[in-house]
Amino acid sequence: MPAPTRLLAAAVTAAACIGTSAVPAAAAPDADAVVSRGVTIPAFYSPPASLPAADGALVRTERLPLALSLPGIDGPLPGTATRLMYKSTDSNGQPVAVTGAYIEPAAAWKGTGPRPLVALAPGTMGQGDQCAASLGLERPLFLNGQTVSVGYENLAIYRLLARGIAVVVTDYAGLGATDRLHTYVNRVDEAHAVLDAVRAARRLDGTSLTDDSRVALFGYSQGGGATAAAAELQPSYAPDVPLAGTYTGAAPADLVAVTEAIDGGDLAGALGWSVNGFVQSNPALKPIAEAHLNAAGKAALKDLSTMCVGDALLAYNSARSTAWTTDGRSLGDIIETEPMLKASLDDQRIGRLRPASPVRVATGTTDDLVPHAQTRELAVAWCAKGADVTYKPVVLLPLGRSLLNHFAPLLLDQGEAISWLTDRLNGRPAESNCASIGRQP
Repeated sequence: MPAPTRLLAAAVTAAACIGTSAVPAAAAPDADAVVSRGVTIPAFYSPPASLPAADGALVRTERLPLALSLPGIDGPLPGTATRLMYKSTDSNGQPVAVTGAYIEPAAAWKGTGPRPLVALAPGTMGQGDQCAASLGLERPLFLNGQTVSVGYENLAIYRLLARGIAVVVTDYAGLGATDRLHTYVNRVDEAHAVLDAVRAARRLDGTSLTDDSRVALFGYSQGGGATAAAAELQPSYAPDVPLAGTYTGAAPADLVAVTEAIDGGDLAGALGWSVNGFVQSNPALKPIAEAHLNAAGKAALKDLSTMCVGDALLAYNSARSTAWTTDGRSLGDIIETEPMLKASLDDQRIGRLRPASPVRVATGTTDDLVPHAQTRELAVAWCAKGADVTYKPVVLLPLGRSLLNHFAPLLLDQGEAISWLTDRLNGRPAESNCASIGRQP
């Protein structure tokens, strides 16, 4: 069984273990609903024509039934969920509707101070609206013959809830919300969506959050890039959202290095999501992309725009961008010769601003999807700027060229990462290891 298929099978099994099963698409969509690869996206996810002025302002809310919900003395376990749509600002300074979910835990918070809040930034889910993490909370497995989507972030969410920590999850700009394409790995869009999710959770009625509730961020892979960017932009974009700490795992801080690494690998489809997203954010890149993409490349990008990560693993495993270009060059080579493309990716570089709060940077030493070296360099860059950094290399033996090199550290380090965040939410100071980072892998 190929590695991507093994990984997909493991993810499906994990989803089943938290109380879900394969579900068909809804049979009768309402007037405002959208269908993506046979999955009906509820009308809730269709944004209105106008949005509130304030970032983080709630546009609409509704009850969200969790896939696993058991009766408890103090309410359903692990908690009560609310689907959110809130206003954010994209990288062009334009208003954007973002969806997500807030979960109020049934478990009591036993730490110091009022119940804290963690904003969870999901890892790569895909680019189809059916891939949104908030939908994954309701139906952790979509499997209908046209799409495969697994809500693998539910494990971290439920572990946080078990500690009595409230969780707000963002779907990011354009994922879930049906008015635009998801701007995959756009650091500004993602950072704003994460920080505005905190603001939205604070505005929600009927929660146990207070003005004194401490806030932390949690994210791995795409989510690690999102929380890293959020930690950098928080002082300027959201000074009203002070952070107790940020966990950023396997952050794609240098997209040039990541582009070269994923080309021809298990998740080569992410190349298409990146191109689609950057053209969405900057239409001036469209003619450059079209000039270099051949018919196969254009068809792949269109196909990927509605795919989830499971679909891409099955359909574009080991795909090489050289098959998508007019002259047979790789996307990495083309980026190097196109100043506008190179500048666009350079603008996405994370590590040039100093986070004002403690950060924990984790990376698998054999990760060849989001290369270990560029994530480690993020920690080094932050240390050089005087940031409070805890660097954690997850040392593993290489598993060939496999997505497992990237996925395994997520699971192996998750408990320690949540414990580190819990300490910050309890007001305990972090212990920076910047002085010894040079002696670590």
